Amino acid sequence: MKIVFSGGGTAGHVNPALAVASYIRQQEPDSQIWLSGGKGGIEEKLAQKAGYPIYAFPLKGLARGKNLSALKQDITALREMEDATRKCKEILKELRPDAVMGTGGYASVPMVRAAAQLHIPSAVLEVNATPGIATKQLAKKVDATMISFAETENLLSGAKHVVLTGNPVRDEILHCREKEFAPLFDNDLPTLVCFWGSVGALYMNQKMVEVAQLVTQRGQFNLLQVSGTSHYGWMKDALTKAGVVTDRGNYRLTDYLYDMDRVYAKADLILCRAGGTLSELCAAGAPAIVVPSPYVAENHQEKNARILEKAGAVKVITEPEATPEGIYDAAWELLQSPDRLRAMGENARKKAQPDVLDHIYQTLRHLK
Repeated sequence: MKIVFSGGGTAGHVNPALAVASYIRQQEPDSQIWLSGGKGGIEEKLAQKAGYPIYAFPLKGLARGKNLSALKQDITALREMEDATRKCKEILKELRPDAVMGTGGYASVPMVRAAAQLHIPSAVLEVNATPGIATKQLAKKVDATMISFAETENLLSGAKHVVLTGNPVRDEILHCREKEFAPLFDNDLPTLVCFWGSVGALYMNQKMVEVAQLVTQRGQFNLLQVSGTSHYGWMKDALTKAGVVTDRGNYRLTDYLYDMDRVYAKADLILCRAGGTLSELCAAGAPAIVVPSPYVAENHQEKNARILEKAGAVKVITEPEATPEGIYDAAWELLQSPDRLRAMGENARKKAQPDVLDHIYQTLRHLK
């Protein structure tokens, strides 16, 4: 199979593409795979690390404001989108792929739109319950729209063909418990790993500065904190001013983690948002404290998180409840109970969808 994956802006829009790409390579070792996305985005780093060539274009999202600055940004964004679409047509005529698949974000639009205009089999994948603007637009043009939640179909007016596949998770995460990894810390304390997505979350990272102080002062457990690339600088400065050492002892700060299979396998507890990460938690059988983002449409993160909470897989804390002391106390309560953590992990694993990758692969093979 010759296929182009298009998406970016956040790791949540790139990792599903990498998961499907890896599965295709397993099924068809002679397959040819390319990625496409925005210039300077996380997709370039992830594609390079995974060993896939990537076509990257200058792209911006729409500001959607009503002032002059927003209008100028929107005009620039639309111009860049049109330029990128023209370039994508030229690329596709040269590559002649069997299919093009978009995985979300405005960076996915040019290549998928170009494929649809050239009548190349195309599809998009929506990993969230509430589809983004890019998915809503492209669903009307592509041959198949793959969704992770059944209720998403009702929000895709005009979609040609909708397929419920689930959210793809990289194979190494699905099988992380079968591997041997070095510990995340060189001590015997239980370990909490915290991340808020590849771009981070300013509000929650500000709280985590205080959590880090509590962790280092009390010495009851380890904390590996992922700031996100855009927040690393100020967060490191704030921690240093607060007297927190960020590279030894029972606390570590990093901007991004590439070895998530090791993290899921060795962490005793995860602290995170409730987006696409929920699928990874289930696949890895990882217990978690989840703080849903209240800034998403129809509060879909909390709705999804509550489903897992009801199944005994996660503990949900809302943002107002997530004070530094509240986060610390919730984590320490769970970390003192290995049996409860083990049960949460087992309950999460029961919610995993192991056949998602094959379902997507078969859908791509039969695009028309």
